[in-house]
Amino acid sequence: MAQGCLLGATVSDPGHAGTRNPGSVDAAILGRDLTVWRLRIMRSLVAAFLRSCGRIGAAASLVVLLLGGFVLTLGAGTGATELYEATVEGDGAQVLDTPVLQGAMTLRSPPVDQVVSAYSMIGGTTGMTVLVGVVMIVLAVRRRSWTPVALLVPAAAGSVLITVICKQFIGRARPPLSDAVPPYEYSDSFPSGHALNSLVLAGVIAYLLMLRSRSRRTVVFTAAGAGFFAITMGLSRIYLGHHWLTDVLMAWVLGALWLTIVVITHRLYLTSQPAPPHAHGGSR
Repeated sequence: MAQGCLLGATVSDPGHAGTRNPGSVDAAILGRDLTVWRLRIMRSLVAAFLRSCGRIGAAASLVVLLLGGFVLTLGAGTGATELYEATVEGDGAQVLDTPVLQGAMTLRSPPVDQVVSAYSMIGGTTGMTVLVGVVMIVLAVRRRSWTPVALLVPAAAGSVLITVICKQFIGRARPPLSDAVPPYEYSDSFPSGHALNSLVLAGVIAYLLMLRSRSRRTVVFTAAGAGFFAITMGLSRIYLGHHWLTDVLMAWVLGALWLTIVVITHRLYLTSQPAPPHAHGGSR
């Protein structure tokens, strides 16, 4: 049994691997202990992770898990694109993307174009870097905790790398410049970096906020706000003609997958921590 790796439970019983008080800092959301795993498949993952902790340590196990999730997300991106292209037997834009882009073009007007362009800039590399950097520093300082840094830095790095690698590997062209709103973009189209990064980072920020929320209403509004930001950011890219519909849809899928992996990794980290002294006395 890995010392310092189990949270008051044996490897054979990961479903009850949680002995923190539900109100412990950053270990529960609305009283739900994040070190308790209810789904059978997740309990199997926890058991494997705890065994890995015993062999190579918790830190190395977390790194391996993140790298595995990163590779899984990349594989999902490239595999989904190949399947999509094979299904439509050629240019996928003719099936879904072109009609949606043409519909978006009918909604445009100069004032709306300016507003949407300004909003879209928030989801760009510079905008998201500044926004996430400020939020990360504020949360870390106010909470006197490294958790915001430990979550947001790998989440952002992985999100950007997934975007860059998928773009280079797939090499899909953006919509014609004649159908786009300036300023134009010239990098590859798939997946939409704005849509992917905004979903991942808004999701992690929402998760961090929910860890310290004390009311169900706050949790619901936080999750809804993050979802609204991610969805409208993706739609803005279609409206501006900077991405095809399928670029945004797959960015959301990949972003949701990577966000899930980051959150699960944090929960596994919590599960791997030694139990408080009182926990071994059967306080549950």
